[in-house]
Amino acid sequence: MASIKIRTVQNKKDLMKFIKFQWEIYKDDKYWVPPLIMERKKLLDKEKNPFFKHAEAEYFIAEKDGNLVGRIAAIKNDRHLKYHNDDTGFFGFFECINDQEIANALFDTAKSWLNQKGLKRMMGPANPSSNDEWGMLLEGYDDSPRILMTYNPKYYNVLCENYGMKKAKDMYAWKLEHSKVATSDKLNRGQEIVRKRYNIKVTQLDMKNFDRDIEKFKYVYNKAWAPNWGFVPMTEEEIDAMAKDLKPLAEPSLVLFGTIGDELVGAALVMLDYNQIFKNMNGRLFPFNFIKLFTQKKKITWGRILTLGIIPKYQKKGLDAVLYWEILERSHKLGIDRGEASWVLEDNDMMNRGLELMNADKYKTYRIWEINV
Repeated sequence: MASIKIRTVQNKKDLMKFIKFQWEIYKDDKYWVPPLIMERKKLLDKEKNPFFKHAEAEYFIAEKDGNLVGRIAAIKNDRHLKYHNDDTGFFGFFECINDQEIANALFDTAKSWLNQKGLKRMMGPANPSSNDEWGMLLEGYDDSPRILMTYNPKYYNVLCENYGMKKAKDMYAWKLEHSKVATSDKLNRGQEIVRKRYNIKVTQLDMKNFDRDIEKFKYVYNKAWAPNWGFVPMTEEEIDAMAKDLKPLAEPSLVLFGTIGDELVGAALVMLDYNQIFKNMNGRLFPFNFIKLFTQKKKITWGRILTLGIIPKYQKKGLDAVLYWEILERSHKLGIDRGEASWVLEDNDMMNRGLELMNADKYKTYRIWEINV
């Protein structure tokens, strides 16, 4: 019986094998969206990705009978450790054929690496952190993922559970349809009352003052989401890098800021679901596929609410309803009548109840797994 060989990614050739292994796993899956290879290379580049200025990682590939059969990353995020002080490391970028022995070997390898770093618990998947792609799809396999959301075979959760992992947290994706949400009396009346009571003003991203507006977004992001489970504040450089990547795809009318008087109180970032275009690119943006970003943009029928937050002193006043309403109406004008709000923590009662009141449907669930090392 052939033995399983686990080895580290040593060079650019290995890294490309690590990246391209997904094509083997998902070759017959009609819902999978191939990632852009150039984006994966940049994300995994320890020299160029600003995440690695406060983190370290090792990438591993599994081989059997001379064939690549799995991959995993072990990740130590010093910023997470400083913020949470919980001795937790992460596994990420996990892909594996349906073989428990191979999965066990990959998980063992990641655990061992984290243990050598003095950590006591492993959580994941994090690709590479909670500020990136986060969680393993658990329910909702009859649909392609929205932009920057994860996707995986059903059996991955079985591999995790059989290995001894336990649920750390579930997260939800909610589907909002204009025809249903627009009929929500609670949302309609609520946002009108809040507008009058607080005189909140909503403005959109000004591309001519992009850098200024990114500073506004940084302010809200690191204040509004600080209390959330798993949150790790992004560095200035990380937000700048994210903004640079998303700028060509940004729809200014869906990047919103809420102000009361002269005070910035909230923000929302909605992206058009470019996965509907990426799906047919097979991971290649150049030489000609990048043209599709412009010529096929009108074919996009979904948007994704990546973030929507109100700074703490203004929370629980219904101000989020105004931002949801603005998103709903502005998206409708663009011909986008379906949206996803994701991800939402299972115990974020305020947001989950609010989405229910808007006639949204909880249509996908993602899981973060954990195990002691």
